[in-house]
Amino acid sequence: MRVWIDMTASAHVLVFRPLIEIMRDRGDEVEITARDYAQTLQLLELHGLSAEVIGRHGGRSRLQKARRMTGRLGALRHWAKGRELDVALAHGSHELTLTARRLGIPSSDTFDYEFATLQHQLGCRAATKVVVPDAIPPQRLTKYGVRPPKLVQYPGLKEEYYLSDFEADRSLLERFAIDPARVLVVLRPPPDVSLYHRQSNPLFPMTLEHLGRLENVHAFVLPRTDEQREYVRDLALPSVILPEEAVDAQSLIALADVVVSAGGTMNREAAALGVPVYTTYGGRLGGVDEELIRDGRLKPLTDPRALDLAKRDGAAGERVRRDPALMLELLLSALD
Repeated sequence: MRVWIDMTASAHVLVFRPLIEIMRDRGDEVEITARDYAQTLQLLELHGLSAEVIGRHGGRSRLQKARRMTGRLGALRHWAKGRELDVALAHGSHELTLTARRLGIPSSDTFDYEFATLQHQLGCRAATKVVVPDAIPPQRLTKYGVRPPKLVQYPGLKEEYYLSDFEADRSLLERFAIDPARVLVVLRPPPDVSLYHRQSNPLFPMTLEHLGRLENVHAFVLPRTDEQREYVRDLALPSVILPEEAVDAQSLIALADVVVSAGGTMNREAAALGVPVYTTYGGRLGGVDEELIRDGRLKPLTDPRALDLAKRDGAAGERVRRDPALMLELLLSALD
């Protein structure tokens, strides 16, 4: 079987890594395309995956995003045409499902945040199957044309599947000279391209500045873009650790005392690994985060002074591991 996977953001590398291993181990051919955005290409290299790089992110401008998408759609079609692909898999890449539909290739789209309206209006309608967590109420997806049998749901978090074989690399603590006596807080900025655009999410910069001045804290920041990295560097906060390239974020999370993230994936990775986690997300919460908050596995943060900055005793909370083969089976149901 010939499988096409398109990766357009950093998290996609993590989601598909174990699935690619399963498919290649059983003899399937997997071809990967990728968009140059955030740490996507660095993470592909970190995990030993090669990809055909097609297109770049369009930045903040809607016009530029539309131009980049149009150009990338044409380039993807040119790349995929004639390759005799059996199925295409995406995590929110509407460009893959649109291209696959035009070429008559069955496709599956998966995601775990249901309110990315434009993305899902395009991607879900073009996909053969839409695979999402069962925490998302099905009625929220009908506006995207998604109903059974197109709709397929799975239990738990996607992170519980792709982290099922994960064990933390403790050498990172020494590599970044992390003092074990200080509270290690891992921070992830919002998905805004410009972190300094505070009107979009003022809470995260406030939290960063608060933690970055505490002598008993290591505030380890994992920026999404070079622009965000420059913003954090220019603050010159004494307690901030700022890596210059992609690092093993999952190990950092597992070794952290606290995680604070304005995005989604890192929140859920912390919850899956049993690490205390706060969200500074300023938009509408999706079904997955709503369930995590109800279960006490995720805490909304409204004031950085409310953070519980305590050392963990080394024992994480309850960790959930799920079989990634189930996730793969559901995604490949597009072939049924």
